[in-house]
Amino acid sequence: MIQKINMKNLSTAKDLYNLQRAAYLVEAKFIGFDDIPPLRESFEDFLNCNETFIGFFEGEELTGAVSYEIEGNELTICRMVVDPKHFRKGIAGKLLNAVEEIDRNIQVYKVSTGKDNQPAKNLYQKNGFILVEDMEVAPGFFISHFEKRK
Repeated sequence: MIQKINMKNLSTAKDLYNLQRAAYLVEAKFIGFDDIPPLRESFEDFLNCNETFIGFFEGEELTGAVSYEIEGNELTICRMVVDPKHFRKGIAGKLLNAVEEIDRNIQVYKVSTGKDNQPAKNLYQKNGFILVEDMEVAPGFFISHFEKRK
């Protein structure tokens, strides 16, 4: 089941924080870069971010989540995480579809991932996102920026 996450529920927020760390630790190893911002973020910083979170639950277990921010008619996906025990079950795709159903007035969807994160890049491209640019954000480390326009 997909539902909005209430970040004021500290138990759920802590579950999400731990899920995020587990997912980004796998990504960090995969892309060879461990300075991913969510890995440096304290729980307090996490609670105070201005993002909206949607979670994917299997029963009572939070197995994936996506966060986003909306500005005007643009929606930016800030985080996309899946519990490593639940990789390759289609959870990220279902969360991506849910984000695209949030507001019919959104004209542009944006998302970024590590250039070497081929599974994430495949997910976004399979869902109609177009590579806009690869940007070097640290010496020798590149982020791929994608957009999808209606």
